[in-house]
Parts: sequence; structure tokens; C-alpha cells
Amino acid sequence: MTWKKYFKTYDGVPRPSVDTGPASNNASSSKYSSWLPEVYMGQPNRAQRYGQYDQMDMDSEVNAALDTIAEFSTLFSETTKLPFNIQYNDDPSFTENEVLQKSLRQWCSMNKMNQRIFRIFRNTVKYGDQLFVRDPETYKLYWVNPAKVEKVVVNEGKGKKIEAYYIKDLDINMQSLNITADTVKLAQTGHQKMGIPSSTAGMQQSYSAGAPEGSRFAHDVTTTAIDAKHVIHVSLSEGIDQYWPFGTSMLEPVFKVYKQKELLEDSIIIYRVQRAPERRVFYIDVGDMPTHKARQHLERIKNEIHQRRIPSKTGGGANVVDSAYNPLSIMEDYFFAQTAEGRGSKVETLPGGENLGEIDDLKFFNDKLLRGLRVPPSYLGGMDANGSAFNDGRTGTAMIQEFRFTKYCERLQQLIVEELDKEFKMFLKHRGVLIESSSFDLSFNIVQNFGKYRQAEVDQVAMNVFTSVEAADYISKRFAMKRFLGLSEEEILENEALWKEERNVDDPLQGSDDGLKGVGASPGPAGGDFDAGGEDFDDLEEPDEEGSV
Repeated sequence: MTWKKYFKTYDGVPRPSVDTGPASNNASSSKYSSWLPEVYMGQPNRAQRYGQYDQMDMDSEVNAALDTIAEFSTLFSETTKLPFNIQYNDDPSFTENEVLQKSLRQWCSMNKMNQRIFRIFRNTVKYGDQLFVRDPETYKLYWVNPAKVEKVVVNEGKGKKIEAYYIKDLDINMQSLNITADTVKLAQTGHQKMGIPSSTAGMQQSYSAGAPEGSRFAHDVTTTAIDAKHVIHVSLSEGIDQYWPFGTSMLEPVFKVYKQKELLEDSIIIYRVQRAPERRVFYIDVGDMPTHKARQHLERIKNEIHQRRIPSKTGGGANVVDSAYNPLSIMEDYFFAQTAEGRGSKVETLPGGENLGEIDDLKFFNDKLLRGLRVPPSYLGGMDANGSAFNDGRTGTAMIQEFRFTKYCERLQQLIVEELDKEFKMFLKHRGVLIESSSFDLSFNIVQNFGKYRQAEVDQVAMNVFTSVEAADYISKRFAMKRFLGLSEEEILENEALWKEERNVDDPLQGSDDGLKGVGASPGPAGGDFDAGGEDFDDLEEPDEEGSV
């Protein structure tokens, strides 16, 4: 008897219950319940949900949305040609900058980040997790299928510190690495039935796939315990949700909408195949025949219409006529006998289904799915009713949908780059690069260039306003630069210094009288000196001891 009759796998991730009360039952055991809530809920555990996300990825809209998010979030720098950028918290020296840039290129080249970063980001957003095993000697990263992670051992006595990952079917080349965990220490971790997390005296917790203590599932020979310090777990989890230590896929909130859209698409296809073709209605005249005779006559006429007579020759040499199925070809004519009174059989056409072009309900669920994925419709090449591509914003202006999408991509970048930043700093320590790790951070490049478009339009509007008020004599140039151009005092002084440098002017009071007005400094009266009250203090004689001049 199979063990599945008594056990079921569970990976420790709580799922919301569809029961409405203690008296409610599952749809499989109650004839009054519906399967629809269970269909909308999806698969019960983590490993099965990965297959669910693969099925969703086969949808064209979901696939395009995931590609768009990954492409916008993993842009390459035009100068370094790398998907990462180093953000300095302090002013680095020239040597530190060169060493960090060179080390970053080596790290990206060793792990093939230029080719793999798109798929890493896309799979992390799609599944919620991506795992890599680090070679302790070369610090090269090897990808591990997250569905192969059976359980994670967590030490709650140390602030929920992850001790080990149990990975099944690990590659033999990875098993040869010195990355296995201390199984004697981890064997003290308790297991409860159904995989419910349990605590022991050592305050260790195991998020397993459902293995009762003492059974053969608790010590699977195909499962390898990997020390957590050699595992890079890129996740979308912040550590404060119920799915930790695993992340939540961005496809999880839109699964219900996806299923509704899928069911609606199937119903539309079925309607067009089954109900859209027109049908023929045959009225067969049976006269005054009894009921059983009328039924026999109707069946005979039906068989005659549905059959085709084909002459053939048997092996004995006799000529016979075989009957073949005829699916009522529209190219054939039908002949029925009719009496003098006009009685007889007739054929009428039953029109097919109507409203074949009404797909507003499908558009509604498709737009709802795109809103859940947070991708603007204009990015997916939407078409309006006239067949022309539409744009939901003016050129050079970032609309609210684009702004929200940019912020969403930046939030995903911050979650994903955290583990990669730690790994890069450990790579520097392994290579002997002695640079303070808190002085810099690894980050993705800026999402697209909507900030440039926005700043360009803001500058254009500001310059137009400044030009219109610049000629006013009653407004100070310095005040206009601060008020309408938004320049600070430091920027005004910097502009003045650069203006003098470009024109080789040492004294701001020399040179063109009109030139310095643009930077907020005006020269004195022509041909005169700075004076006070009309008196020249240089021409005054010093007073004597008595105070006379």
C-alpha cells in the first residue's frame, strides 16, 4: 500500500484556507461545494507552484510582461558595458575606483553575468527565488533549481539564521565541493507530521517537505545538506512575511485573474467552433404515418443524406455500392419529392452564433491582468480598434503608469541586488582587495531614462519662464535664477566662476557690462569708483592729533 494514502508533502508554507467554517468540507467530499475556489487557489505547495508559474509563462501577455520587467531592470551601462554599477558612499580615490571596476569586470566575466543576469532577474521575479551554490575555492556560482530544495533548517535562537539547505539530486560535481553542512548537528532538528515547523531544545526550525520523524523521508539518501554560507539565495522576500525564507512570485497575486482569463478564452473558442457555424434544419414530411413508422422514415432519410454512394468491386468480381460518411457538404444539393398540394420535405438554414466580434469581457480581464503585472499597456504593443498603435502619454512626458512601473522595477532591483552585493564583497575579500565594504554598494543601472525626459521638459519650461521675465528691470537676475531656474547659491556661484573662466575675466567687474547680468552680478556706474555718499575716501587726509584735517 502506497505511503501517499497516509502522508502528503508539505513545504511549511501556510496556505489560505477556503473553508468558511468548521462544518464546511472540501469540494471533493461535498456535493454542494464548488471546485472553483480551489481552482483559483492554485497548487498547495511551493514546488508545485513552480510548475504553475511555468504554465502561466506560456501565456503571451504574461511572457511579454516578464520580459519587459527584466529588460528594463537589467540595462547595461554605456561606459562599462556591465549590468551593475558601483555607488560610493564616500569619495573614493583613483586607485580604489580602478581596483573596484576591475574586480567587478572579473566577477561578471567569471559568472557570465552579461549573459545570465537577464534570466536571473526574470526567474527571480517569476518564481520568487533563485539559488546558487558557491565554489569555496574559485567563488564561481553554480545555479540550483529552486524546486530541488526539499527543506531549509533555520536556527531561531540566532535570530532565524539559516543553517543549511537540503537539496535533492545535487549534481555530482557540486557534491565534490567542500560545501556540505554538519549533518550530525542538523540531525538534532525535530520534525513533526505534515511538515509543520517544530522547535527543539536547540531552537532550530526545519521547513521541510513533510517527513515524519523516524520515517525514511527524514533521511533521504538523494538529499544533500549544503551549508548556508555557501548558498546564495536571491529572493523577493523582505523576511517579514509568512513565506520566508522563500520569496513570493509576482505572478501569485494575478493567478486568479489569469485563470479567469484562461477560462474565458476557452469559452470563446468553444463558442466559435460549436455555435458559430450555421446549421440546416430538415423538415421531413411523414404524412399520416404512425409514430413508429414516422420515426423509421425519418431515420432512413437521415441515413440517406449522411451517406455517400461509392461504387466498388469485391474480390469475387461482383459490382456493389458502398456507403461512406458524408458530412453534409455545402456544395451538394438536396432533392425531396413534393405532392400536388405542396406537401413535402424542405430544408431551412439555421443561422450561426452572433456577437462574434464582442470581446469586451476578454479585454476587461486582459487589462486587469496587465494592471496586476504593473506593466503599462503601451509597452506591450497594444492595438486599438482601428488597428493603429496607441500611446498613453505625450512624447517626452512620463505618465503615471510609466512612473509607477519605474518605481516598481527599482523596488525589485533593491530586493535582488542585496544578495549579489554581499557576494561581490565576499569575492573582493577572497581576492585580497582591502577596501571598506561600507564605503560602496553594488546596484543595478537606472531603470530606462524617464528621469532624463522629465528633467528635460522641466528645464525647458523653466527656461521659457526665465526668458520671459529676464528683460524686466524690476526683477533681480539673481532672484530670477533662484526663483524660476531653481538654482541654489552654490550653483549660482559656480556658474559665475565658470563664466569668468570661459571669458578669461579675472575681475567680475571687468569685461562686458551686459555679460555679467546673466549671472546675477552688475557692474557699477561707467567711469566711476565705488563710493559712499559721493565722497572719495582715498583723497581724504589723515587727521592730526587734535582732530583737525
